[in-house]
Amino acid sequence: MMPIAALAACGIVLGLSSALMKPQVQEALPFLAASVPLFIISTLNKVSGIVFTLMPVLFAISIALGLAKGDKGVAAFAGFLGYYSFLVASSCIIATGIIDFSAMKISPILGVETVDMGATAGIIAGLVAAWLHNKFHKVQFPAAVAFYGGKRFVALIVIVTMAGIGLVMPLIWEPISVGINGLGTLIHSAGAFGVFIFGTLERLLIPTGLHHVLNSLFRTTPLGGVYDGVEGCLNIFLQYVDKVPLSDLRQYTQFLGQGKMPFMMFGLPGAALAIYQTSPKEKKEKVKALMIAGVAASFVSGITEPLEFSFMFMAPVLFVFHSIMGGISFMLMSVLGVIVGNTGGGIIDFFIWGVFQPGSHWYWIPIVGIPYAFIYYFVFKWYLTRKNLSIDVSDDEEEGGSASLSVDEKFRNLATTVIDGLGGFENIIVVNNCISRLRVDVKDMSLVKEDVLKKTGSLGIVKPSESHIQVIYGPKVEKIADAVRAVLKY
Repeated sequence: MMPIAALAACGIVLGLSSALMKPQVQEALPFLAASVPLFIISTLNKVSGIVFTLMPVLFAISIALGLAKGDKGVAAFAGFLGYYSFLVASSCIIATGIIDFSAMKISPILGVETVDMGATAGIIAGLVAAWLHNKFHKVQFPAAVAFYGGKRFVALIVIVTMAGIGLVMPLIWEPISVGINGLGTLIHSAGAFGVFIFGTLERLLIPTGLHHVLNSLFRTTPLGGVYDGVEGCLNIFLQYVDKVPLSDLRQYTQFLGQGKMPFMMFGLPGAALAIYQTSPKEKKEKVKALMIAGVAASFVSGITEPLEFSFMFMAPVLFVFHSIMGGISFMLMSVLGVIVGNTGGGIIDFFIWGVFQPGSHWYWIPIVGIPYAFIYYFVFKWYLTRKNLSIDVSDDEEEGGSASLSVDEKFRNLATTVIDGLGGFENIIVVNNCISRLRVDVKDMSLVKEDVLKKTGSLGIVKPSESHIQVIYGPKVEKIADAVRAVLKY
């Protein structure tokens, strides 16, 4: 998630600077065309835009960092070395002319003329570096060569392994690339229906966390489209938003943030109101606090899991309804010609990539969104009332004296409880997190105490395998994850 987070942050700067450089905007605000403001804006535009050309490098470093079980900095360093070794080795095999490589995309990357696999090469490098690091970062050698053991050996083995992969990959990438391009063409040729399927799957995969994989494939590979050699709908949009007419990018933004905005900014808040109104009187205050926090996260930043997990398991029928409405939302935005890119579905992206971009047709979002709010409200209220359902809220009364604790002390106490809920110190292998989930590898899943985790404010628990558990906390998860990792080190 780190590369995606970097793209989202830099995307805001890129979008705002791109909007301020539009002729229509500068005509309305002539001072923006003056030398000093224009220099500042154009500099910000170029600096923020360079991140998108470094996507493979970001993946190589971040995946190695995220999957390493210890000494994460060493793994990240090895991820970059592995990626660069791959580039150089690939360029060497291409230079031999052993076969005709003319049908393959060859580009200058980090100063090397080599096969251009986009983010895929970075992902491979990150995965290989993480695996080798976890396997060898504590290896010990005899005294004579002990210097090259442990962390130093990781760099050596990653360089050699990725060089080997780099020599082979150009020979096998051509048929794989053809297959990926064919699948992307098929999805695009399906038109509005293809967009509907994408949008529905994007929501349905939320419980598993695999929606990140689906999004990444469309955003960074040919599945999302190819434009002038650039692959992936997000890469295309952010690299060309200020270089070509906005209308040229319409077929790529249909897989981006615009499809989320009607249900993130309007639909889910309507559902939250219905959930609050149908809650029993004794639960109302706690439900109200939970719903306000969830609506704020969804409306402002497009983080929907706090709301979705509040009803996902309690009323799976409503989640299926929500997923289908998500698919319809993506399809309507495409059919209506909306051109609002980037990854988020909240109000910030709505203004920066919609309202501030001439020709984006942003007005269709509230036109569709307002009916969405009413539909979600009435469907949720009808179903919850008919089934007599109400969401669970954590029973988290403050313990005596807790009011005098500092924020750090409260999070440390919370982290201790989370560790207990995960089966104790000895049961935890590694703790990671994404935007909204604590992702933990455990030794024995039977030791996990779900009732304890729910008392920590968890909005839901997912167990994708017998050794991995995801605890959903929403936007505050990073603070919780840091506190858990800090307590585990004591």
